[in-house]
Amino acid sequence: MSSTALTQWNVLGARALRLGRRNAEALIMSIALPVMLMIVFVYLFGGAIRTGTEYVTYVVPGVMLLCVSFGSAMTAVAVANDLKEGIVDRFRTLDVGGAAMLSGHVLASLVRNVVSSALVLAVAVAIGFRPKAGAGQWLAAAGILVLTIAAVSWLSAALGLLAGSAEAASGYTFAITFLPYASSAFVPIDTMPSWLRGFAGNQPVTPITESLRGLLLDQPVGQAPWRAVAWCIGLVIVAIVAAAALFRAKTKS
Repeated sequence: MSSTALTQWNVLGARALRLGRRNAEALIMSIALPVMLMIVFVYLFGGAIRTGTEYVTYVVPGVMLLCVSFGSAMTAVAVANDLKEGIVDRFRTLDVGGAAMLSGHVLASLVRNVVSSALVLAVAVAIGFRPKAGAGQWLAAAGILVLTIAAVSWLSAALGLLAGSAEAASGYTFAITFLPYASSAFVPIDTMPSWLRGFAGNQPVTPITESLRGLLLDQPVGQAPWRAVAWCIGLVIVAIVAAAALFRAKTKS
C-alpha cells in the first residue's frame, strides 16, 4: 500500500470522526446508549431470564455487539450523506479514490465502536461483571471484537451506498441490529422455539458471542473463535466487493 493511500485513509478517517463529533445527538447516543442498554438488560430483564449464572455475566458480550450494530447506522448514514451532498465528486476531482473514502468511514466506525465497547465493559464491571481472562484471552477477545466491528462497518458502508437517502440508510441497517436478538447473546438458544434454533445457532453473532463470553470468563470455547473469525473475514470480503461495485455504479466510474 502506497504512502499516498495511507495518508488519504488517515485524513478521511479523521474527517469522518470530526463529522461524528459535530453531530451532538449521535455523539450523546453513542456514549449514553451502551450505559442505558446494560442497565436495562441487567436490572429490568435479568431477573426474568435464567442462564445458569448471574445475568450480567452472561449478557456483556451481547450488549457490546448490540452497540456495535446500533453504531453501524452512523456509518451507513455518513456514506449516504456523502453521496447525496456531492462531496464524493469533489474528492474524485482531487484524485481521491473510492477505497479511501469508504475506508475513512470504516476507520472512524472502528474508533467509535472500540470506545463504545470499552464503555460497556466498564459499566458491566461497575455493576458486577468479573472477567477472568488472562492476557492471551484478552488479546484474542479484542481481536475478534475488532474483526466484528470491521465486518459490520463495511456492511454498513455498502448499505449506505445502496440507500437513496440517509433515512433509508438508517433503515437498511435494521437487519444488522436484529441479529444479536436472534442469537445466544441474550438468552440460551435452547430456550427458543424449535423453528428459530437452527437460524440462531448458524448465524455469525452466535459464535462471536460464544467466543467473547468464553474468553472473558476463561471458559472452554471449542471451535467458536475459528467460526467467528471465518464469518467476519467472509463478511468483510463480501462487503468490500459489494461496496466497490455499488460505488462504481453510483459514481459511474
